[in-house]
Amino acid sequence: MTGLARRKETLAGYLFLLPNFLGFVAFIAIPVVFSLYLAFSRWDLLSGAAGIRWNGIGNFIDMVDDPWFVDSLVNNIVYTFFAVVFSLAAGLVMALVLNRKIYGRGVLRTMYFVPYVVSMVAISAIWMALLSRYGPVSELVRRFGVDPPVWLMDPLFAMPAIISLGVWKQAGYCMLIYLAALQGVPKELYEAADVDGGSAWAKFRHVTLPMISPATFLLVITQVISSFKVFAPVQILTQGGPGRSTTVLVYHIYRTAYQNYRMGYASAMAWVLFALIFIVTIIQWQGQKRWVNY
Repeated sequence: MTGLARRKETLAGYLFLLPNFLGFVAFIAIPVVFSLYLAFSRWDLLSGAAGIRWNGIGNFIDMVDDPWFVDSLVNNIVYTFFAVVFSLAAGLVMALVLNRKIYGRGVLRTMYFVPYVVSMVAISAIWMALLSRYGPVSELVRRFGVDPPVWLMDPLFAMPAIISLGVWKQAGYCMLIYLAALQGVPKELYEAADVDGGSAWAKFRHVTLPMISPATFLLVITQVISSFKVFAPVQILTQGGPGRSTTVLVYHIYRTAYQNYRMGYASAMAWVLFALIFIVTIIQWQGQKRWVNY
């Protein structure tokens, strides 16, 4: 290939990359850098660009005394812990059952995976109907002679309702990943355990769990990140209420930016959320050396 032909080929490659690169710069790189600047500024969105004022670390100091931020952070941690734990547990149980030769397992796999690909808005609407005052869940509770609470307006039940929605949606994805991992476990390991007289629990604990630990690690990482970004169920079902019982970080950032127009403070909280996810991910990456079997 001549030098001219090589340069033309290189130029063609760069031209194919140019649209994506321009999109990245315009819609990701510039907004990220601008939000970092705003995190150290005070800006009322209604005042326009001329209203931006440098504030140093003032926004970050304000978070310490902001009960909405503190409660939303705590709620986010609670949601993430229970949603991730129950999603992984439900996905693993379904994968163990559907990894066996049972009748209609192909249909069941599809049925369990469907919630994951359905829009969160649609699922939230379904959940709202299920948990309404005269919905199926409330009617079932009445059959036992108990007056059901108003699920989404009760501080005791609102967060569990949102957690259950998240688990129902994510469990199918966890099941799919675990199914792939289970099918990669060598059968010789189970045969060796049978020869040694290992019980079903012993085989699960000493063979299955270690062999699927890479899948568990992947799921923990992805589910934690996904859980910290939860927004649609809160927006649709409870709007952060009752009180502050279901307000999470992303919803609080959205409300601060687009309802209260405090763009600087919202940007600071967004960067705190990024730092929190980054730190948790680093800790998980370091921990994988101890419990992930390669």
